[in-house]
Amino acid sequence: MGKKFTEAKSKVDSEKRYSLEEACDLVCQIAFAKFDESVECSARLGVNPRHADQMIRSSVSLPHGTGKSIRVAVFARGDRAEQAKQAGADIVGAEDLVERIQNENFLDFDSAIATPDMMGLVGRLGRILGPRNLMPNPKVGTVTMDVVKAVTELKAGRIEFRTEKTGIVHAPIGKVSFGKDKLRENLRTFCVTLTRLKPSTAKGQYFKSVAIASTMGPGIRLDVNEVAGLE
Repeated sequence: MGKKFTEAKSKVDSEKRYSLEEACDLVCQIAFAKFDESVECSARLGVNPRHADQMIRSSVSLPHGTGKSIRVAVFARGDRAEQAKQAGADIVGAEDLVERIQNENFLDFDSAIATPDMMGLVGRLGRILGPRNLMPNPKVGTVTMDVVKAVTELKAGRIEFRTEKTGIVHAPIGKVSFGKDKLRENLRTFCVTLTRLKPSTAKGQYFKSVAIASTMGPGIRLDVNEVAGLE
């Protein structure tokens, strides 16, 4: 651990469980990198992702976005392709885009959208896009005929998330430069979304632990009782 990280960590009480407001204020105070650090939330949930009915995968539009410029690729033909371009998609294609990804390993995008009729082709890219969490999926609204809405929401800061094998969900909630208030509102929106997605088959405590951290900073643990009580 470097000197600056050690100094930042010394300002975090490892025994304390911070309120959302306290945590967002502190993460801004202790950020020390020369660049605008991203802030991420990690939530360990009381679910077993090995059971299909307890696998959480969804998306949410954060009120203040993520502060990151998102490159969006759209698999579509005809009018839908033209609509995607007009909506601001960075890459639009059909067979040509599929071949480019297959043959050139082209992956210069952060999210992908596909119209339902394209999924027969896009399905061939499962081994390439799947491990990178780039595969279009109807559960998160990226397999849709309404490409304008999907592109607009992604550009505006809609994030996708899913539970890992250990039951942990990671999601970006903004940048240090947002300040505590915007970070708190984004964090609250994300946590409320997780609450609404609680599987009916999940037993016991749902939020096991929740923490936020900037790119270079230490984790700050939240009061799970406050998180669980959000509506």
